[in-house]
Amino acid sequence: MKFSKATNYALHTMLLLISVAPGKPVGVSQLADRQGVSSTYLSKILTKLVKAGLIESASGANGGYRLKAKKEEISFLDVIHAIEGTASLFHCGLHDDTECEIQKVMVSAEGAMEQELRRRKLFEIARAITLSE
Repeated sequence: MKFSKATNYALHTMLLLISVAPGKPVGVSQLADRQGVSSTYLSKILTKLVKAGLIESASGANGGYRLKAKKEEISFLDVIHAIEGTASLFHCGLHDDTECEIQKVMVSAEGAMEQELRRRKLFEIARAITLSE
């Protein structure tokens, strides 16, 4: 199983936004430069995070992006769902999903992974990084 590069950039972007002063907007160029990605590509990711209600954009000369959700509540799963969507990772194409034994195992495993990703908050990681610096 593999998450997209967009999810990787989204998670790192959220860590950066959690780490800055509360309410202070960060420009897309600054966020993109920190990750070595184009501003155009990152803008598409930021749009998904805005639609998910995790961040908001501030316009104007000192504009950019800032957290909208409470930083202590943002989970890895929140960001992953914003970028990847909520569809199941596995779909049994041979049987009705309710009758496929393979599907049952895969759904159970996916549920356990989602539970862990929902439990883990990005703030914990941002705090650990800040304390180690």
